[in-house]
Amino acid sequence: MQEREITIMNRLGLHARAAAKLVTLASRYASSVVLIANGRRADARHFIAVLMLSAGMGTAVSIQISGPDETDAMRAVTRLISNGFGEG
Repeated sequence: MQEREITIMNRLGLHARAAAKLVTLASRYASSVVLIANGRRADARHFIAVLMLSAGMGTAVSIQISGPDETDAMRAVTRLISNGFGEG
C-alpha cells in the first residue's frame, strides 16, 4: 500500500467537475484508491463519496492506494490534484 498526503490547491476545491475527473481517473486502475479528508473516507470511484469529503481549497487529503498498479495510480492521482484538476 502507498500513502501520500497532498493539499487541494485549486480555487474551487474538490467540486463536481474536479470530482468527476478524479473518479474517471481512479476507475482506470485495478488498485483501490481511497481519499481521506475532514475525518471522512471515500472510495475514489464513487462520485458522491468524493463530493461528501467537502475538500475545499487548502484541505489536506490523504491518498491511500493498494493493488497491482498502485505506483502508476498514485502518480496519476497526485499529478491530477497537483495540477489543480486541469483548471486554469
